Amino acid sequence: MSTITRRAVPMPPVAAKALVAVGGLATAASTMIHWTYTAEFPGDLTVDGYPGGLQILTLVAGLLTAAFALPLYGVKGTRWLSPAGPEAAALILAVAGFATTWFTVIAISVELGGVANLEPGGAIAAVASLIPLIGALGLPQQSSVTPAPETRNPLVTLRHIAGSLGRLIGPRPDLRPAPPQNRWVEVLIIIGAAAVGLTVFTYGITTEYGELFIGFMILTAIGSWALLRGGLLGQLTAITARHRGTTTAAAFAAAAAFPFTQTDDHFATVGVNILIFATVALGLNVVVGLAGLLDLGYVAFLGVGAYAAALVSGSSSSPVGLHFPFWAAALTGMAAALVFGVVIGAPTLRLRGDYLAIVTLGFGEIFRIAVNSLDGISGPKVTNGPNGIRNIPDLDILGFNFGAEHTFGSFTLGRFANYFLLMLLVTAFVVIIFSRANDSRIGRAWVAIREDETAAQAMGINGFKLKLLAFALGAALAGLAGTVMAHVSYSVVPDPYQFAGPVPPNSAFLVAAVVLGGMGTISGPLVGATLLYLIPEKLVFLKNYQLLVFGIALVLLMRVRPEGLIANRRAQLEFHEDAADSPPPATAGEPALTKAGA
Repeated sequence: MSTITRRAVPMPPVAAKALVAVGGLATAASTMIHWTYTAEFPGDLTVDGYPGGLQILTLVAGLLTAAFALPLYGVKGTRWLSPAGPEAAALILAVAGFATTWFTVIAISVELGGVANLEPGGAIAAVASLIPLIGALGLPQQSSVTPAPETRNPLVTLRHIAGSLGRLIGPRPDLRPAPPQNRWVEVLIIIGAAAVGLTVFTYGITTEYGELFIGFMILTAIGSWALLRGGLLGQLTAITARHRGTTTAAAFAAAAAFPFTQTDDHFATVGVNILIFATVALGLNVVVGLAGLLDLGYVAFLGVGAYAAALVSGSSSSPVGLHFPFWAAALTGMAAALVFGVVIGAPTLRLRGDYLAIVTLGFGEIFRIAVNSLDGISGPKVTNGPNGIRNIPDLDILGFNFGAEHTFGSFTLGRFANYFLLMLLVTAFVVIIFSRANDSRIGRAWVAIREDETAAQAMGINGFKLKLLAFALGAALAGLAGTVMAHVSYSVVPDPYQFAGPVPPNSAFLVAAVVLGGMGTISGPLVGATLLYLIPEKLVFLKNYQLLVFGIALVLLMRVRPEGLIANRRAQLEFHEDAADSPPPATAGEPALTKAGA
């Protein structure tokens, strides 16, 4: 493998830099001109001087492209934007602006019935977004290339060309930690990153129509790729690693601020459901990500916790007739899920691989069929069958009624905002449990079992005992999330607790959230669960094609980044041989990372 410098479009470097800078500003300026003559297209793109809807995304892309053109000129103080090199970041951001703008132009033409519905502003934007892309293609791009395979097989040749083009986008970002800066400067950087994350999440969750959400996903995905290739995300990761406590506090504060940014309780509803889904995914990460056990019936533990809490929370349709306080109901849900985890795990965890997956899949289906049958007709009256347990009362903790609106100064929190804050505390608790377990001797033993169970047992690790512990802990965490879920939804019915379905939570979505986000990490399943909940929520307008588009997006994403969106160093080494061949040099006092010693 060798490193070469290429220009996709031959031109003088001065001209290439100028096109990137001027084109980025022109793309941003084009959003100040109306793109359509009618307000029938969502977002009302008929106003001059005030961008709306998808124009805002083009404006952001243009400004980012222009900002990342500054390091190309060596402007003092801008090198931190792309420490691994500005050329690749500028090219990818130019692609983001082009893709977002042309998606809007095409959507306008399709939905309004032709290109004639574009006003001059739309045509100007389409041309303007092409300028920085041409300029960025004229920048020198360094890439690692492998010799062409000696074969006449067209499929092999196409795969080689595709790989070369992928590497041409930019060099692998420098993964070496950034040198420490002033402590307070780094703290301000962490706070700023948390604020940007809150802004991006809030904008994404409050998108009011599908076209805007698709444009948002295009810009966010390609923009994040640009920041990764430019090395900015790597530098931010190094800073957060040096200030873990500050990072955790800033992330928690940003999440807690979300309900105060909402005036519509619908978006708070989406937020609390995302937190429930993300918390359950993090519990599954103990089983799948740390211990390496493929559980395809994990959603059943969420159902066990929800049903157990609903039975003892004072519901008028509960056959038990008990009304425990929340802390007791939560412990009941956790204990019931833990018991089921041990009962199911004890006879099955001696199996491995596909055999264990089949058994857990069977358990999930047995649970759903059982709760449907416990209706007093087909079996004892415990769960009321398909009707479920309804009329679960709202929580009242220390006089704070979660079902009522509460005013704090100029902010009013509705029912779902209250439950969002409660679920945030539950998520924080689960994060602490996962972090402590991961950093303990037991966590290291789980990782050893995941990598090679036979070798781990040869070193004295009791594989069965530790796998059962992982199964029980993951089940208990899912049961805790189910306790809150029962109160949020007012009722518990059997339908959501299945292996696969169009919307989460279900076992297939949970496993996908862990794998997509990054197995064995904390933030990975949280990000993966957020995406997997939002995408079906926002793509309802696709109707019958929703799952098709969703599946294609997952396949493409896992093809580009098989280690997950947020992966640890070990996963990167496993999936990328070139990273293993040239690991970054270790800093003083740190061992070098290799495949064996990651």
